[in-house]
Formats: sequence, structure tokens, C-alpha cells
Amino acid sequence: MDRFVTGGAAGMLATCVVQPLDLIKTRLQLATKSTEAATATFAKPPAINPVVPGKPNFVNVTSAVLRNEGVLALYSGLSAALFRQLTYTSSRLGVYSVVNEKLQQRAKQHAAATGATKSAVPFYQLVGAGMFAGAVGAVVGTPAEVALVRMTSDGRLPVAQRRNYKNVLHALVRIVREEGVLTLWRGCGPTVSRAMLLNAAQLSTYSFSKDLLLRSGHFSDNVYCHMAASLSAGFFATAVSLPADIAKTRIQDMKAGEYKNSVDCLLKLVRKDGIMSPWRGFNVFFARIGSHTVLTFILLEQITQLVKKM
Repeated sequence: MDRFVTGGAAGMLATCVVQPLDLIKTRLQLATKSTEAATATFAKPPAINPVVPGKPNFVNVTSAVLRNEGVLALYSGLSAALFRQLTYTSSRLGVYSVVNEKLQQRAKQHAAATGATKSAVPFYQLVGAGMFAGAVGAVVGTPAEVALVRMTSDGRLPVAQRRNYKNVLHALVRIVREEGVLTLWRGCGPTVSRAMLLNAAQLSTYSFSKDLLLRSGHFSDNVYCHMAASLSAGFFATAVSLPADIAKTRIQDMKAGEYKNSVDCLLKLVRKDGIMSPWRGFNVFFARIGSHTVLTFILLEQITQLVKKM
């Protein structure tokens, strides 16, 4: 149980730092270069909700949020983001930690039986463990994900269309009452796909990189090792999971019937905005995923060591 608690605590602390990046990332993913959406989102709208005209990018979106909604708007949906960490991150890191420990024990037993000098877990097994942990965490955390996407994207809508959720509990109750309980798991398919890809890249790369660094003899098991390993994990996780993340975000924010599934969503996006559109906002997503990955793993390692000492 302590693995789940430490994972959730690390994720929640990291989220308090990177929430503004997550909000900008979500707004960028919901933006489009197509004529119709540009007219609706970035062209001159009603005076009651002005936005910065022009091509959607980090500077334009951030400027629009600050000018039209204020600094505190960067933390819109923070309660949902924390609830997501409490459910999704605690589940995925807890499950991965348990599975990885079993794999480590098996590797040591195999090394002892064969007389091998090394007992490293094969990389493909780490990938499999990451995918399994991501899938479990995604199913548990999808309701919080739906609430988070809606709360962070609300400010981009015309005032009359905004949902105006007060907090994550208010969002969940209203979603169930107005749209049905199954809406809490809208986009669960792409959420699971994205989580499996992200965690397969992130968790396996972190474990593999950390082990590699420690074996090199140039690093000890300290914060510098954890930072180097988590940076590589964040980069690979971003490259692999961004298209699935964009599909997930659009499906969870869509009006009923807009997209059939994640593949349909990505195909429509590519047709409108080009082949690279599924990787739109890579820099922002990497800044968000990379910083959150670094903070989460560093905090996780420190909290874990503290718990062991206690």
C-alpha cells in the first residue's frame, strides 16, 4: 500500500508545479488551423470573450488566457488534476512498483541459477510492466481525466456554452446527473491507449536508464541520477504518447457524435491540419511531461527513502 501512497503523493506535488503547462497543452490540443475552427476559436469572437487572433501556439494561447481570464485561470481544474494524480498516478506507479519488484526478484533468481554476473530485467519486460500499469491507472483515473479536460478547456468557450464547474466533485456530480454515469468513462479507450504508450515509454525508460547509469560507475543512487533518467523517460514518453493524448483530449471535450473513435479523430485532424498535427504542441507537451516526470520520480525516490527510514 505504501507504494501507491508514495506514488500518488509524488504525482500530486509535481502537479501543483506543472498545472499551468497542462492547461496550455489542453488549449493547444483543442485548437485547430482549419478555417472553421480558427473562426470559432482564434478569430475575433464576441467582445465578452476576446482571444488573441492568429495561429495557435504557446505564446498566443498563454497571452489569451492571461489577458482574458487572469493569472489564476492557469490553475483552472487544479482540483481535478490533483484527483487525477490521486487515482491515476497512485495506481500506475503502485502497480508498476509491485510488478517491477517481482521482475527484479525473478531476474536475480535466474542469474543465481545460471551463474550469470548480471541480473538486469530485460527491457521488453519493463515495457510490458509499464503498459500493464498504465492500463490499470487509466481505467481508474478516466473520470478525473474527463473532469480535468473540461475544466481546463472551459475558458475557451463562449460564456453561454461554459460548464462552469466549481471543483472536481461538482463536475463529476453534474456529469452523472446531466449526461449519465458512463460519460465519466468517455474516451476511456484512447485514454488507456495513451496511458499504455506513455507508461511503456516512461516507466521502462526510467528503470532502464537508471540501471544503466548506476552500472556505468559515474553515478550513484542520488538526485542527479534520478534527474538524468527521468529526463530521458520524459522525452520518449512525449514522442510516443502525444498523438494518443490529442485524440483523448478532443474526444473527452467533444459534442456527442463528433468523433467515432481515436483513429477517426486523428484522421480528421490530419486531413484538416496536416500530417504533423498529431504532434502539435510537442514543446509544450514535453515541457509538461518532462517536468512532471522529473519532479514525480525525484519526489518518489525521496519519499520512498524517507518511508524506508521511518
